[in-house]
Amino acid sequence: MGRIKIALVGVGNCASSLVQGREYYKNIDGNDPLVPGLMHNVVGGYAIKDIDFVAAFDIDKNKVGKDLGDAVFSKPNCTTKFSDVPEWKVEVKKGPVLDGVGETTKDKFLVDPSQTPVDVARELEDSGAEILMNYLPVGSEKAARFYAEECLKAGVAFINAMPVFIASTKEWDERFRQAGVPTIGDDIKSQLGATIVHRVLTKLFVDRGVKLDHTYQLNVGGNTDFLNMLERTRLKSKKISKTQSVQSQLPTKLAPEDIHIGPSDYVPWLNDNKLCFIRMEGRKFGDVPLNLELRLSVEDSPNSAGVMVDAIRCAKLALDRGVSGTLTSPSSYFMKSPMIQYSDDVCRNLVEEYIKGERER
Repeated sequence: MGRIKIALVGVGNCASSLVQGREYYKNIDGNDPLVPGLMHNVVGGYAIKDIDFVAAFDIDKNKVGKDLGDAVFSKPNCTTKFSDVPEWKVEVKKGPVLDGVGETTKDKFLVDPSQTPVDVARELEDSGAEILMNYLPVGSEKAARFYAEECLKAGVAFINAMPVFIASTKEWDERFRQAGVPTIGDDIKSQLGATIVHRVLTKLFVDRGVKLDHTYQLNVGGNTDFLNMLERTRLKSKKISKTQSVQSQLPTKLAPEDIHIGPSDYVPWLNDNKLCFIRMEGRKFGDVPLNLELRLSVEDSPNSAGVMVDAIRCAKLALDRGVSGTLTSPSSYFMKSPMIQYSDDVCRNLVEEYIKGERER
């Protein structure tokens, strides 16, 4: 198989885990079907070692101008280092700031006005990038759409890991179809995180005949993602994305006052660790009450990377097959806000069929 040429926008904790994972798994035997930490060892003939990073964009002066292999460990990144990485001979270029820096993160994301933003579409073309990964901070609505536009100009596939609704809309689906490139989105669903656990438990209540009356999901963490989300005006799309992901598993949606899902607070010393607290109140046989409480502790960014390696390879398969527009099967399994919501067992089957070539998208 060929190489998969990746560009990154936002060289933060999630990008760091992805780049580390590329090195960590590079020598895995491709014939081993079960590798700890991976949902798939090989996807359509592509192993993780086939991923190459060819371009990267950021706005922080601590990262712009550095080699990607150094930038992924630069402050304010705080995720666990589980692998050394080589120099990639890829210089992190300055992108436009737009709305990428919020009021609560302006002292963390340090912008040097003397560094001039590059022509992103040209950089994508010159680097030979095939897929752009969008790892911008929550609330960067203008910036996310800017990079989607640059992908359309450059003919590059777009994977939207953040909660700005692009791949899940008919308008953008049609635009990517016309440009002849695929897109996967929106808002990455962690490998085993708060949303996937909450979804599965909600479906379990439904399947076992338990009426869910009230539920909440509270999350705290210490990375810049949680610091950024202290600015509540930037949080609107994130709350919508997480809430609709859980609501989609119910035959009748809960009233807004009966469901609360969203990031809750920033605790600096937690660093990239995320604590999730879920409570579910329901009624079983005879309307007798049933309450469930769960505490989940995960390292946030590797949780994302464990899914992203599959999303990347599914996007590459679409490029190989000449499929454009929103990839609904991969999006349904990998993202919180896909164009079409299914239960996760169905999503998984759809992805397996897509990988085998039994589904076009």
